[in-house]
Amino acid sequence: MTDDTAGDADRRSYFRVDDQVRLALRKVPAEDLDRLLQRLDLDLAGNFTVMSSLAAITAQTTVALRRIESRDPELAAYLRAIDHKIEVIGRAFIAQEPELVAQAAVPANLSAGGMCVGVDDPLLPGDAVEIRMLLFPSFTGLMIYGSVVECRPAEQPDGFSHRARIEFTHIRERDRELLIRHLLRRQGDQLREDRGTGGGS
Repeated sequence: MTDDTAGDADRRSYFRVDDQVRLALRKVPAEDLDRLLQRLDLDLAGNFTVMSSLAAITAQTTVALRRIESRDPELAAYLRAIDHKIEVIGRAFIAQEPELVAQAAVPANLSAGGMCVGVDDPLLPGDAVEIRMLLFPSFTGLMIYGSVVECRPAEQPDGFSHRARIEFTHIRERDRELLIRHLLRRQGDQLREDRGTGGGS
């Protein structure tokens, strides 16, 4: 990998986007962290990661499906219908996560390397945290482990007493790619909205 390629990868991974996500965040005792990381690597994190697993598989088959569509549109339509059925089932699994389903979306400043988000209880730098994050509109659930970089009292009243900066220390590569694609879509949406607002003035 050349220096230019590495720089492009870093910029792609760490550009930041303001978003709205459903979020469940909890501090993880140090003695539990290795066990939880192992469960995540083995894809044993439960219902919550079903949609991210399905989305990763869909991403892998996208090129093949385009080739099929060029040769046999009816078969491609059938395969897309099956994919949609599986997605509906995946969302049903997400609905079984009451901790997130009951929560409203919250503002978060996101990158593929970390996030800044409001928290109710102050955290200490170095605290390990488990992050369950639900992205919209795909309903992709990501399980990520991170480390608190900084936590300060909130400067603006937004429903949270503190604002924490968290570095993602353990995220599966396929989940990072899903997050990057999500952020690129959100960035594109925001740019189109800005152009539309500017055009109407």
